[in-house]
Amino acid sequence: MAGVEDLCARLIPSRHRSLLCADMATEAQQVAVIGAGWAGCSAAVELTEAGHQVTLFEASRQLGGRARRVDINETILDNGQHILLGAYSQTLQMMRKVGIDPASAMLRLPLQMCYPAGSGGMTFVAPRLPAPLHLLAALLRADGLQRQDKLALARFSSAARWMGWQLHDDCSVSTLLERFDQTERLIQLMWRPLCIAALNTPPAQASAQVFLAVLRDSLGARRSASDMLLPRTDLSNLFPQQAAAFIEERGGNVESGHSIRQLQRSDGQNGRWQLQSGAASMDFDAVIIATPPETAATLLDGSADAALLTTLRSFDYEPITTCYLQYAADTRLPRPFLALLDDPENAGGSAAWGQFVFDRGQLDPSQAGLLAVVISASSEAIQAGHEALAQAVAAQLAAAFKQPQLASPSWSQVISEKRATFACTPGLARPANDTGLDKLLLAGDYTASDYPATLESAVRSGRQAAQELLAQIRRASIRRA
Repeated sequence: MAGVEDLCARLIPSRHRSLLCADMATEAQQVAVIGAGWAGCSAAVELTEAGHQVTLFEASRQLGGRARRVDINETILDNGQHILLGAYSQTLQMMRKVGIDPASAMLRLPLQMCYPAGSGGMTFVAPRLPAPLHLLAALLRADGLQRQDKLALARFSSAARWMGWQLHDDCSVSTLLERFDQTERLIQLMWRPLCIAALNTPPAQASAQVFLAVLRDSLGARRSASDMLLPRTDLSNLFPQQAAAFIEERGGNVESGHSIRQLQRSDGQNGRWQLQSGAASMDFDAVIIATPPETAATLLDGSADAALLTTLRSFDYEPITTCYLQYAADTRLPRPFLALLDDPENAGGSAAWGQFVFDRGQLDPSQAGLLAVVISASSEAIQAGHEALAQAVAAQLAAAFKQPQLASPSWSQVISEKRATFACTPGLARPANDTGLDKLLLAGDYTASDYPATLESAVRSGRQAAQELLAQIRRASIRRA
């Protein structure tokens, strides 16, 4: 310590000396990150990179949280098919940090909303032109939209830009679209699918302000920000597994299959935190809780104030369901993914639940003939059971593509993530990363943000929690110095 202080005294002006000497003399902290979803992995990577000793705990055997790999009948699937956006700057940066090349890990497509030919939908594809010319060209060339639909879309985009993508008072997406005289067909083919896909909440209940934030960073930003990124690999391998390797290579630990049951202050340990896992207890200098909010509330019970616990327990949730259907290897869709006209109340036949279909074979040749159909906000869809849903989805594909053989897949698998996201409603209260407790922070896509529950909001929250913890550690070092 004396050598560090002498060096500081000789080389650094006195007004900066205390801060820089404290940083140089800061010892590596032992930090626990509870939860190895995308938020927890991001927090752990940030802290590891800053030189701290991180232990990442995950109750499941598989890393990734609500965006992870699942192995079913020797087939690698995901618990839900995902689309990332070019606007996910922090997610892409974090991938690169752990050694992932997004250009090879994901298929990059221009913004598009295309339906099967002859299904009653539209074809809307943005060319690779500078923004906003790419949207103007896509609008002019769009098939399936009438003149009044195109004018309504142009009017909405112009007004949203003029407002700075902000509302004085939040309202539902349906109310917002009504205010700007959006046509019924445009709502059906464009706004409703985008809202449900981005917020996993029906437009009548979804936050217009959060929806505008998503549009701001995609439609309202540079052209590449609106690109759609489709993972070529499973979601665990896309980031969490590489994050774990990054942590372990730098002396940290990743403990999967370890559920933390209790969290409390240690006695006589200089304010350290004690974690209880089964019969074992462990002490850490700092903790980031990156679990779902109800689990975080359980861990914080007895430590955090009542208002925070109430907020954590007040979320409602929406499921997302993915139906996988295997066909002959030569089965191939016209595009890597297409939108589908959903019709849950189809009076003339079985309900049409699917909203988007993905051709996994165009992403990974080893999965040729495998289609993934996504149903967001799927509470009603799963009520009749997985087998009935798979049959309805197969029938919907056969009708949409006018290919009767699609009604009979060789096998199907329905995976429903029942608490995939929180219901993103207007004016929703979301907690800050800071719990008000020293060196104890929250991370997760549900924390305060202008984004909905996406991979990007999870990564942002994890990094923010880590940065706030690093600031607390620096301040403590300054006080000691």
